[in-house]
Amino acid sequence: MLTPGSKAPEFTTKACVGIEKGKEFADISSKQFEGKWVVFYTYPKDFTFVCPTEIVEFDKKTKDFADRGAVLIGGSTDNEFSHLAWRQQHADLKGIKHPLLFVNPSMAQGFGLLQPQAGVALRATFIVDPQGTVRYASANDLSVGRNVDEVLRVLDGLQTDELCPCNWKKGEETLTAKLKK
Repeated sequence: MLTPGSKAPEFTTKACVGIEKGKEFADISSKQFEGKWVVFYTYPKDFTFVCPTEIVEFDKKTKDFADRGAVLIGGSTDNEFSHLAWRQQHADLKGIKHPLLFVNPSMAQGFGLLQPQAGVALRATFIVDPQGTVRYASANDLSVGRNVDEVLRVLDGLQTDELCPCNWKKGEETLTAKLKK
């Protein structure tokens, strides 16, 4: 899996962007996000139990990410047709506003996203800065959902470009490194 300091790989893939007939799919490219903060999360599979809870929670925070100048994208190794079918059948997913990407094999390899035993995308989160550098990367076990508020907190901290202590929240004091004489 990519680690902070790595360059995020370029990609082009298909995504499910809605459920309205004729407007379900779009091509998504990393080039669309040049100069922007990107929050990219992946989940193991469509038609599962933990994954929709995360997708919905990320989607509830779409405006919070946008207010910070960040683009939110999610996805799994399931293709765009599977994403569409799941969104059409799952009441909580019908109205989501952010795209669900098909994490194609080259993306999965580039980000280091495949869980070795299951062969599905890790439950991973990346924050990529406007220069295309991964500034945050985390992965949970497939059975445990992540905390979206923590992703926002980390994004806030990264955007200060200062030292942020444990449990720091936006608006609180950051740290100043003092050298001993």
